[in-house]
Amino acid sequence: MTLTFNSDIYSQLLSQHQPRIIKTEEENEKFLETVEELLSRSNLTLEEDALLELLVKLIEDFEDKHYQLNVSTPRSRLLHLMEARGLEQSHLVEIIGSSEIVAKVINGELEITKKQAEALGKFFHIDANLFILG
Repeated sequence: MTLTFNSDIYSQLLSQHQPRIIKTEEENEKFLETVEELLSRSNLTLEEDALLELLVKLIEDFEDKHYQLNVSTPRSRLLHLMEARGLEQSHLVEIIGSSEIVAKVINGELEITKKQAEALGKFFHIDANLFILG
């Protein structure tokens, strides 16, 4: 079975959530809540995944402009996503390697590799580049 993107469903999601350039902290919080709600689901549709990716980009753009003192890192993004989903280190062992590797990534002793970033992106349904420095 091939999954196909349904423009009508995506249009309904866009109409419901009305994503736009974020200008206020309140708008940012609203979109963060939507992102966390989407991340809490185990199986997103293609349309929900597209909405999630768009909202993450809008939030990143806002936060890059307004929170430059607290620049996020691949590690901090991973920690945030783990917290949002209630995940423990053990949940990542099958995704990025042994428990020792996971512990070193979580503790900032190892950078996330490109292969690990791709696996994390797939797992969290977001762009793998969020886990790569640069």
